[in-house]
Amino acid sequence: MGIKAFAARILAKQVHKSTLNWSRNPAQVQKKILEQLVKVGKETLFGDDHDFNYIKNYSDFKEVVPIRDYEGLRPYVKKILEGEDDVLWKGKPLYFAKTSGTTSGVKYIPISDESMPYHINAARNALLAYIYETGNASFLDGKLIFLSGSPVLEEKSGIQTGRLSGIVNHHVPSYLRGGQLPSYKTNCIEDWETKVDKIVEETISQDMRLISGIPPWMQMYFDKLQEKSGKKIGELFPNFSLMVQGGVNFEPYREKLFQSIGRKIDTVETFPASEGFMAYQNSQKEEGLLLLLNHGIFYEFIPASEVHNNNPTRLNISQVELGVNYAIILNTNAGLWGYNIGDTVKFVSKDPYKIIVTGRIKHFISAFGEHVIGEEVESSITEVAREQGVNIIEFTVAPNINPAEGGLPYHEWFVEFENIPENLDNFRMKVDERLQRRNIYYKDLIAGKILQPLCIRPMQKDSFINYMKSIGKLGGQNKLPRLSNDRTIADKLGDYVLQRHNSITN
Repeated sequence: MGIKAFAARILAKQVHKSTLNWSRNPAQVQKKILEQLVKVGKETLFGDDHDFNYIKNYSDFKEVVPIRDYEGLRPYVKKILEGEDDVLWKGKPLYFAKTSGTTSGVKYIPISDESMPYHINAARNALLAYIYETGNASFLDGKLIFLSGSPVLEEKSGIQTGRLSGIVNHHVPSYLRGGQLPSYKTNCIEDWETKVDKIVEETISQDMRLISGIPPWMQMYFDKLQEKSGKKIGELFPNFSLMVQGGVNFEPYREKLFQSIGRKIDTVETFPASEGFMAYQNSQKEEGLLLLLNHGIFYEFIPASEVHNNNPTRLNISQVELGVNYAIILNTNAGLWGYNIGDTVKFVSKDPYKIIVTGRIKHFISAFGEHVIGEEVESSITEVAREQGVNIIEFTVAPNINPAEGGLPYHEWFVEFENIPENLDNFRMKVDERLQRRNIYYKDLIAGKILQPLCIRPMQKDSFINYMKSIGKLGGQNKLPRLSNDRTIADKLGDYVLQRHNSITN
């Protein structure tokens, strides 16, 4: 055992003990964080505008701080960009994490001196929780790769600005630097395909032990490694033992990734965002991600069914229930207040509080009132694919309200298979049955002859890579929406459909 692995085991015990302490007192921890946030917020423009001096408890807080998305926050961000201090948080942000939204255009999410350490420590603690449970720290004695965006930052009104993954790259602990790949020069390459080719060149002969990234981009990396070496990833990297992923639900990608590796390895799922690092998988034996209640964020939860209401129910951690789909609302030590990040979660445990990420608020289909969400479609197709020995590369779903071929409307699934099912019609009907079990509204629409069962369009090889490339969103932290309530994406995917299967519908 190397010195890094030995030291990590000691630190893992300390972090585990600390985690137990705060996770056993969730309500008190969250109450204290809200008090700390409000205390600082009183000295800001936002606090003046929202009567923070009158806040004594959570009920008061809800009265004066409305729920908002980025558009509601934009006027305050604009003031920061114009050079004002003490706008959302004391002083100026340490960084702006730059993201792009479909409706908000470019978004600048503040990261403060106080919030930055939590981004780093959460990622570290996810690995330490794994080490504590499994005893495996040997990956620290080899090479590690973080497939991320470019670390090149620009200045925006004197504030360093860039992608979150690029910002975090500047804060990788020194004890990991020696084993980190790719090189800084390679990591700065903007074109994703060029970058992955260079990463393959730099890593193919190395002792890779941990690989981290968003699943579809890890798969692209694996494919290129296999193409160049002719070997499975597990053969190429015999000491590869841990895969860390986040950004999207891992399950639809799991089987294909393991097939590329040639064996199963341990995985750790994380829930990071520019707005804050919210949760990580702390056990290989239990479902869910540990919600980080002591990381500078006061959480609120709105039942997903009420998220578009003018006055939705707002709950703190002590008020949530298991199995309910909630929109997650953040109040952070970077100056986000009542901020709806757009993700939905369900609690699978309250001792400690653990969640699964169920999807995006804006990613749903409800063209006929069915309100099908990401968790439902992902679980339905993943189950059937596993049963039939089918590997899914990627997929997305949209409604087809006025089919060109006539007949009833349906949900249209664009699916890139590694191996197309022998009986595609049987496969799609099995998926449809699973979706009906999960969503009673969808089932009623099928039974009432409002919708017909779903249609699957098998896609050409690399369809989604080519589509993402065509819109300038290949690689990095970019993700394909799993669901759309319109045809914006679907209409652009028509050129990628395998024509010989195009007649297989309903």
